[in-house]
Amino acid sequence: MINQFVNYLITEKRKAENTVAAYESDVREFAGFEEGRGVNDLANCTSTDVVAYLHELRAQKKSSSTINRKLSSIRAFYSYLMSREIVKDNPTSGVKSPKPEPKELEYLSLQDIDKLMEAQDESDKGIRDRAILEVLYATGIKASELIAMNVEDANIRMGFITCNNDYEHARIVPLGRPARAALEKYIYNVRPKLLLGNEEEKAMFLNYQGVRISRQGLWKVLKECGKKAELDIGLNPNIIRNSFAIHMLQNGADLKSLQELMGYEDISATQIYLTAMKTRIKDVYDRAHPRA
Repeated sequence: MINQFVNYLITEKRKAENTVAAYESDVREFAGFEEGRGVNDLANCTSTDVVAYLHELRAQKKSSSTINRKLSSIRAFYSYLMSREIVKDNPTSGVKSPKPEPKELEYLSLQDIDKLMEAQDESDKGIRDRAILEVLYATGIKASELIAMNVEDANIRMGFITCNNDYEHARIVPLGRPARAALEKYIYNVRPKLLLGNEEEKAMFLNYQGVRISRQGLWKVLKECGKKAELDIGLNPNIIRNSFAIHMLQNGADLKSLQELMGYEDISATQIYLTAMKTRIKDVYDRAHPRA
């Protein structure tokens, strides 16, 4: 049955090779567990068997995300068996997925931000990378917005950039003095070299092929910048965006303003930053107060 399921995923569902491999591995692992319980035919499994398997995964200290993935694979397997009328009931029906564990919000301290900026040298690459870092931290924009940014979207003299987000309306985001200086230096001293004669290219940030930097390219740049600054964290765009939000709140920004600056449609999306800030304050209190 499992081989037939795998063939179905490949030929009919046209799933990616890695996805098929994950489904197969999860279902075979479940089959091995059932064999150990004396159930040799997966068509005879009940919801009790599925729940017992989930308990075993928890006993093995598997994360909620891992358990959810395995349960999803088993659900798909039994949905396939039902579609082929091999089983009448899906034993995963009514089995609830475990709630995902909340991830700790990662962000940099003000000292780490200073280290990050100062670690970039005066080479062409260093000037470009410093401009990327300064713009990300000054504005809190998403990686996709930075990548999509064109030269015409930046008004350095007035100190703002224009972001065209997914909701088909532009928003104006202020640009602080250090970011303006770094961006101006990049635009006039480095970007013309990166263009490689392609004067029609509109993208603000270019790679060494003279075209718009890609998502993978941006993540690589930030990873290298983090290593150069000797940060204890793997730097990525989300960490800089989180740092922007946390530092804004620490310095008195209200949630409504933060929502508008970050381009969220719903103010509740900013609550995670407020919660993280309160948790950090509580941790500091617990460590520092003699009667905590």
